[in-house]
Amino acid sequence: MPEIFDHEKLKVYQRALDFVEFTDALSANVLKGLAVRDQMDRASTSIVLNIAEGNGKFTSKDRCRFFDIARGSALECAAALDVCVRRGKTDETLTGEGKEILREIVSMLVGLIRSQKADRVYEDQTEYGN
Repeated sequence: MPEIFDHEKLKVYQRALDFVEFTDALSANVLKGLAVRDQMDRASTSIVLNIAEGNGKFTSKDRCRFFDIARGSALECAAALDVCVRRGKTDETLTGEGKEILREIVSMLVGLIRSQKADRVYEDQTEYGN
């Protein structure tokens, strides 16, 4: 697919689309009839949409707000995968692939947020998942 808009050039945007594809496959095969299916669909879509919208904003504050929302949606998806495992609908091996994509997304979003403003207050980055 040709890259027409600036957000399409972002690696984090492309990985977020990879996660949407992952959740579609998981939903079609594993999560039929579960409420978490719809929630994961909304949250995974929110990651993509907020990255695109945030990247189009002119001020650092606006960009960070949308990137923060995308990061929160990524963490919500990770929790939804945990729910699927605990309910016995899938196993950790399958969800591990999705969580690795989410770890990359969260790390890239944190980097984008940090790059926006030098005086933004944040905690030292720790490895996601430890």
